[in-house]
Amino acid sequence: MAEREHTRVAVIGSGFGGLGAGVRLRREGVTDFVILERADAVGGTWRDNDYPGCACDVPSHLYSFSFAPNAAWPRAFSGQPHIRAYLERVADTFGLRPHLRFDSEVLRARWNAEAAHWELRTTSGERTADVLISATGPLSDPKVPDIPGLPDFPGRVFHSARWDHDFDLDGKRVAVVGTGASAIQIVPSIQPRVRRLTVVQRTPPWVMPRMDRGINAVEQWLHHTVPATHRARRGLLWLLREFQVGAFVKRPQLMRATEQIARAHIRRAIKDPALRARLTPDYTIGCKRILLSNDYYPALARPNTEVVASALTEVRGSRVVTADGTEREVDAIVFGTGFHVTDMPIADRVIGAEGRTLAEHWKDGMAALRGSTVDGFPNLLLIIGPNTGLGNSSMILMIESTLNYIADYLRTLDRTGAAALDARPRAVRAWNEALQRRMGRTVWNSGGCTSWYLDAAGRNTTVWPGTTAEFRRATREVRLAEYEVLRAPVPAEGVGV
Repeated sequence: MAEREHTRVAVIGSGFGGLGAGVRLRREGVTDFVILERADAVGGTWRDNDYPGCACDVPSHLYSFSFAPNAAWPRAFSGQPHIRAYLERVADTFGLRPHLRFDSEVLRARWNAEAAHWELRTTSGERTADVLISATGPLSDPKVPDIPGLPDFPGRVFHSARWDHDFDLDGKRVAVVGTGASAIQIVPSIQPRVRRLTVVQRTPPWVMPRMDRGINAVEQWLHHTVPATHRARRGLLWLLREFQVGAFVKRPQLMRATEQIARAHIRRAIKDPALRARLTPDYTIGCKRILLSNDYYPALARPNTEVVASALTEVRGSRVVTADGTEREVDAIVFGTGFHVTDMPIADRVIGAEGRTLAEHWKDGMAALRGSTVDGFPNLLLIIGPNTGLGNSSMILMIESTLNYIADYLRTLDRTGAAALDARPRAVRAWNEALQRRMGRTVWNSGGCTSWYLDAAGRNTTVWPGTTAEFRRATREVRLAEYEVLRAPVPAEGVGV
């Protein structure tokens, strides 16, 4: 049997989390690592999502690494091509190419207690690693609902994250199912091209104006020539979002002023009272992620667009059937129905010290110590783990905080001479009980909606109920008392004769 390649660290995924981990490892002097990527290029979410109109809803200068500033962002809110190009540059600039292993999807990861390392089976072969970092991200595996009759639909069916670029939309009858962040970008992008657009809306989102604009050459030159101006711009964007956190997590009633802006946004674009009523949510703004668009509502008001305020329940031949009993003939169905967030598929593939998968361990809901480590899964570190999501700011801030924690985790292994650290169950329990106590009064839990932040039991295992500064303080260093220190197995000595 061929010997399996061993590295100190194996990272799963090459999006923001995986590339950020690679950069941080190199900065810590760790060069013995690989980044395992199932696709043939870096980029993660920003590689897979290339649907028409795809763009970020976080300002460009905040949605980038602090250690890799980009003075050349062309717009206040960047589109998918520019973000993907940025990640390619990060891979090049920080020397990550030699560590990347493309077409290497992780099929199984099992902790070997006797050897004190992870055994990985990938599509490119088997390998082992002392430490496993999962940076698969919550927006990596599309969720398509199980709709009766869908397999027999004669037209095209695809998810927003797997856009079918070979299908010509011009003059077609298209149903877009879902009204989340992807759908509100797709709808105005394809509406002028299609003959008939049916938007199947189960719950309307709150949509705010998108304060986007081009960043001119003078601004770009200034940020490049005087880096302090770039840092100041990023800092201001960060502060504005930190100040908003109180309304989300402590006083949802303060969201009323924001709600009035959103209502005015609807009134300006939608003159038909009946349509306006269908598009106005009945829950507190912020309960679901607030969406940004200047052209979504105008697209819905166009003559060739119909908003069906009813869930898709069945597909009969070439017709979509909604809960109100109506049917519409379509040539294509586009699902903008989100991702496997609270039931991430990688959890089915990771097996811990007790022989259980992470999914089995999380059967009552995802939970991790400081969003990063799980009891019974030694030397497994999660980037964008449970309760590290944000409702109003940049996930890159949370990723960088987690990278700080990972760096200290590796230093702690070296300092203690440990083979591995295993989070103590009581530490994981205490951390998450405190989180859930705080979660009760947040707008995400008390705002009167059902969102992808909540798992099947209605528990919020996705969002962080605090500021990014709080999370940074909480992940500054590893507290050894929260871990069991596992020593390397001592080989048995031979007996002389």
